[in-house]
Amino acid sequence: MDTNLKMAPSFSAKDYKSDQYVRWCPGCGDHALLNCLHKAMSELSIEPHMTAVISGIGCSSRLPYYMNTYGFHTIHGRGAAIATGVKTAKPELSVWLATGDGDCLAIGGNHFIHAVRRNVDINILLLNNKIYGLTKGQFSPTSDRGFVSKSSPYGTVEDPFHPVELALGARGTFFARCIDVDLANTTEILVDAAKHKGTSVIEVLQNCVIFNDAIHSNIVDRAWRAERTILLKHGEKMLFGTNNEKGLVMDGWKLKAVTIGQDGYTIDDVLVHDTESGDDVLHLKLGLMAPENGLPVALGVIRDVKEPTYEAGVAGQIEEVQAKNPIRKLKDYLMTKDIWEVK
Repeated sequence: MDTNLKMAPSFSAKDYKSDQYVRWCPGCGDHALLNCLHKAMSELSIEPHMTAVISGIGCSSRLPYYMNTYGFHTIHGRGAAIATGVKTAKPELSVWLATGDGDCLAIGGNHFIHAVRRNVDINILLLNNKIYGLTKGQFSPTSDRGFVSKSSPYGTVEDPFHPVELALGARGTFFARCIDVDLANTTEILVDAAKHKGTSVIEVLQNCVIFNDAIHSNIVDRAWRAERTILLKHGEKMLFGTNNEKGLVMDGWKLKAVTIGQDGYTIDDVLVHDTESGDDVLHLKLGLMAPENGLPVALGVIRDVKEPTYEAGVAGQIEEVQAKNPIRKLKDYLMTKDIWEVK
């Protein structure tokens, strides 16, 4: 055995945990996401000091306190802008952004879409509980039309954002969705997101037990989860149901859920998932599926394509300019012809 070979560092989940008391409500979905993030980071084995977790304002934005990494609890909605700066200045860091549906898609909406558009190599954890939790229960940009809350006592009169539409509309290269009660698949999705070079958007369907309890129960409850969700895997048939007896097919320009063996449909008719397709039309259709349309909610990695990253472009540009104009000392600048004396 060659004793000179250096082994890759190995870390456990506890290496990424801080010593801070976790101040989320008992039963909050944030606990599950935090647990999955610790596990994902241990699988990635990126050293804690090479990791930075950024956040804005909100319940989910307390997450940096619970990480034994670099962290920055910033201001409302500006987490994506700060994360962009961190990654651009220190591209060697693994950068994560913890944000909520209010923090990210309301006051932070522009920062979010432009981070996605630029394809900055950051991982955006978008915890979507369809409510403002920290400020005590106002409706958020993802709350459904008619939703009754403290700020909409007679029901909202507006339609919600769908994060997948915003991400893909901003030319997103990676979009995934997971649920807070499925720790194994959530951890796997976080690992996939971290390996993607570019902006990774992970929508986490998360429960707020105080102000919006059971908001996602129509799909995440074990009694019907298999029938109302589909876990997409690249290169695999789009199957779902208790025994994978159902599948997704194209019916003209629309997606359709069918039972294999009925109405002439066979396994050969079922679509194969391709996360790497440059054309995002099918990815968007998958992301917008819902039980009320007779389709299961898509979980897993929906889109994962390769495009140039922002920070690599900036670094390359700097190198190109420096090659043409070598870096000089301050004295060199002071001794140029462009000087004047103030009297």
